[in-house]
Amino acid sequence: MHKGYIQINTGDGKGKTTAALGTAVRTLVSGKTVFFGQFIKGVETGELRLSEYFPNFEIEQFGKGCFIFDEPTESDIKIAREGLNRCSEILSSGDYSLVVLDEINVAIYYGLLKTDEVIKVLSEKAENTEVILTGRYAPKELIELADLVTEMKKVKHYFDNGVKARRGIEY
Repeated sequence: MHKGYIQINTGDGKGKTTAALGTAVRTLVSGKTVFFGQFIKGVETGELRLSEYFPNFEIEQFGKGCFIFDEPTESDIKIAREGLNRCSEILSSGDYSLVVLDEINVAIYYGLLKTDEVIKVLSEKAENTEVILTGRYAPKELIELADLVTEMKKVKHYFDNGVKARRGIEY
């Protein structure tokens, strides 16, 4: 049995979820189990099909879509809290080698969840469960708690030239 660490992928650059998915695939091909919880997202993404290829991969979305420019509704908050409760059960169960809390930093930033609630859930995780938290705006308290923090920094992005998100690359 190995110790599971807490990782954070944050910053304004592209690749936070993609990096977590890369780690998830590496975990899966090693014969281990992965739970991928997506906060805020409630739209069709390519990763939703991973369980068709990997029976030891489970994914759930805890959102109605991306509201990034709007205020969250009570419904958005309720779905995020239900998602955190679900992830709490999963993290403490020890049934998964890797748990990804995708866009949870953004959920905190927009007030769907509180930092101290997330810290409490992380403190109760099974010792051997690795966890990755993604999303820009990672709060300093989570950064201090984490064992590994990677900041994706935008140097240049084709979105700035009007390129839209592409299926299979951005979603």
